[in-house]
Amino acid sequence: MDYQIQKGYLKVSEIHEIYYEVCGNISGEPYLFVHGGPGAGFSDEDKRFFDFKRHKVVFFDQRGSSKSKPFGSVEENTTQDLVDDINTLLSHLSIQKTNIFGGSWGTTLSLIFAIQNPEKVKSLLLRGIFLGNKDSIEYYLNGGVENEFPKEWNRFKSNIPKATTLTIPAYYLDQMLHGTPENKELYCYEWVFYEISIFKDKITESEIDAIIKQFPYHSLAIMEAHYLSNDCFIENNFILNNSGALDGIPIVIIHGRNDAICPVVYAEELHHKLKKSTLYIQNGGHSDSEPEIEKRIIEVLNA
Repeated sequence: MDYQIQKGYLKVSEIHEIYYEVCGNISGEPYLFVHGGPGAGFSDEDKRFFDFKRHKVVFFDQRGSSKSKPFGSVEENTTQDLVDDINTLLSHLSIQKTNIFGGSWGTTLSLIFAIQNPEKVKSLLLRGIFLGNKDSIEYYLNGGVENEFPKEWNRFKSNIPKATTLTIPAYYLDQMLHGTPENKELYCYEWVFYEISIFKDKITESEIDAIIKQFPYHSLAIMEAHYLSNDCFIENNFILNNSGALDGIPIVIIHGRNDAICPVVYAEELHHKLKKSTLYIQNGGHSDSEPEIEKRIIEVLNA
């Protein structure tokens, strides 16, 4: 049965149009799905978590991501732009208040949206907390994973010439946007290879390559490098420092015990700041396809 209610493009600026789909029961409990990356877009796989007989779910690709246009554009593309787009999309769909489910970067964006618009958020379900602060970015992009994944880290870092004065994300981004066609492809692929190689327990190289080819990895690479080289366009510790705005919102956090991209300590730090949060630490890494993490998400969404 096809549960799609509506789909299309919404013009959100002179440059950008975002792609969205509404699926499920038109009178059902509203949910907004906020994808990760930045730049990953949503996929049909993300729909598996929901019961479309009970839920009305809005999926959308953030600026520059996947089906949104123009593809891979970093112009007029900041965190505040994405928050504004969520407001524009909810208004367009006449949704005044919604539950939000976000993963990884989607937790960052969901939390910032909720801090700015608490009256529009019924609840938050957050999988794989990424706070978007300097500590989180430094851990991921400046050798924090080196002890556990030395081979993967060295492969990622080895693409940076010793003579450059640019940071790792800034150099990768420069090559993705301005390099030769061969370099654009190489740096997009290598950026995403690094992420996927550490995001799931015991992943093999053939699995990594197969996963990369399943989604728009060029927009994921460009957007991640763009956002992380700009400190996610937010003040350091913005989420932790403004968490009081979330006091009235029920929040469930699901985090992998062995998450190498977003260490569990950041989920615990946020949990202790919140008044109405429940924290589930599950066996697994960063991926939402880890069995315990996937099972817990479905359990929470369908409670």
